[in-house]
Amino acid sequence: MDALQVTAAVTVPAQAFQVKAVRAGGPGGQNVNKVASKVELRVDLDLIEGLDAGSLERLKAKVANQTDADGRWIVTSSRTRDQITNLEDARTKVAHAIEAALRAPVPRRATRPTRSSKARRVDGKKRDGAVKKARSRKDWD
Repeated sequence: MDALQVTAAVTVPAQAFQVKAVRAGGPGGQNVNKVASKVELRVDLDLIEGLDAGSLERLKAKVANQTDADGRWIVTSSRTRDQITNLEDARTKVAHAIEAALRAPVPRRATRPTRSSKARRVDGKKRDGAVKKARSRKDWD
C-alpha cells in the first residue's frame, strides 16, 4: 500500500496502515456470504508525518470512540461490493478527517441578543399565552 499524501506537509506513511478485509452485511444475495468486500483500515495516528501537536490532539479527540486497544484508529468502508473501491473510500475518509483536524476551531465570541430579538421573543410568548387563555372554559352562569 502506498503512502497517503493529505497536504503538501502532511503524509500518512504506508507503515501506518494495516488493512483487513472482512465480510460485509447488507444486500448482495449469496455473494455477501462468500466475499470479503468490507475493508477495515487501521491507522497508527502517531506515525502521521507533518501533523502539529494541536492537530494531532484534535484528530485523536475526534476518533476516540473508533480506536482499538492499541490506540489505532479503525476506519471501515462497505459502501460498494468491490474491495479495492472500499479501500480507496476508507483512505479518503482518513484524508478528510486529517484535513478537518488541521483547521483550528474558531473560538466563539459571546454576543448579546438584540432589542428586536427580545421583543420578538416576548411577542411570541404573549401570543402563545393568548391562545392558551382562549382555550379555557368560559363560565356563562
